[in-house]
Amino acid sequence: MYHLHSPKGWDHRSRVMSYSIEVLRKDATFVPEVRSPTVRRRELGALLRALRTGNGLTVEQVAERLLCSPSKVSRMETGHGTATPRDIRDLCDLYGVTDEAERARMMRLSHESKQQGWWHSHDLEFGTYVGLEEDAIATGYYQSTIIPGVLQTADYARAVHEVVLPKLLPDRIEELVEVRMIRQRRLTQDNPPRFTAVLDEAALHRWVGGRRVMAAQLDKILEMSALPNIAVQVLPYRLGAHPAMESNFIIIELPPPTPGVVFVEGLIGSLYLERSDDLDRYHAVFEQLQAIALNPKDTVDLIATLARSYKDDLEAVLRVFLNFYTDVLVYLQGRSCERRLP
Repeated sequence: MYHLHSPKGWDHRSRVMSYSIEVLRKDATFVPEVRSPTVRRRELGALLRALRTGNGLTVEQVAERLLCSPSKVSRMETGHGTATPRDIRDLCDLYGVTDEAERARMMRLSHESKQQGWWHSHDLEFGTYVGLEEDAIATGYYQSTIIPGVLQTADYARAVHEVVLPKLLPDRIEELVEVRMIRQRRLTQDNPPRFTAVLDEAALHRWVGGRRVMAAQLDKILEMSALPNIAVQVLPYRLGAHPAMESNFIIIELPPPTPGVVFVEGLIGSLYLERSDDLDRYHAVFEQLQAIALNPKDTVDLIATLARSYKDDLEAVLRVFLNFYTDVLVYLQGRSCERRLP
């Protein structure tokens, strides 16, 4: 009998996503070194926002003092825009930042936010997401239809990209598969991020690429699930309705003081939700999904059973083909003998 809950004693928020600074200090093994320019911009933005609010100023008031538009100030604070060294100097003066070390730190963040990440050369539509993922301390996936990209085999990823509309050229498909494989390396490097996925059982049954590809894909999930920083749970069919039936999403936790993000992907664009109310709502939904899903051990048992079924089905098909091929050879040999008879 499978258990529809996480193992007893597991703490959802510290185990998966909502890390406090204290938890990070106790479990620093999973905190990667910050390198992503995307995250650097967000870290700098969080500092600028804290300084502005701490000084009791509005965005409009800061814009008036700097002789710029309010949208520029807002973009610097959200990490969607880049703050120049001159901007940092003027803002530090405005906010009364006199500590030279703090001013130098903010200048350094401004400089590093302009650097190019490895993913920029690949011209990715989801480049912002990869930049956030690159320095995440934890990610929580909910997927109802496919296996998360960072758990995919190359063949599975290739099969996914081959059906994208508009059609992709073969070279572009191979480039995107390569990007996916590069992203996976973070899960097995030193000081890896925590990765937690809740999958609908449907994702395990959909024949992406056929039986052989699915058998290898499920084996890959089992292999990755054995790592201490990775947990996978499945929502079995028999659960019926659940809180995330109409959405797939990824919760991205970043090193403090940088705020987290919820990524929601769609056919015509993606959403990056950053408001605290949105983050709280998605955290609550994700925790509920974990609570009702199979626990990691029972999930492994289910995936192993399905992997065997794919392999058994493949072997059965091969046996049928070999039997048919043998029958054809026997038939042809018999016809050949009949022609040689006087």
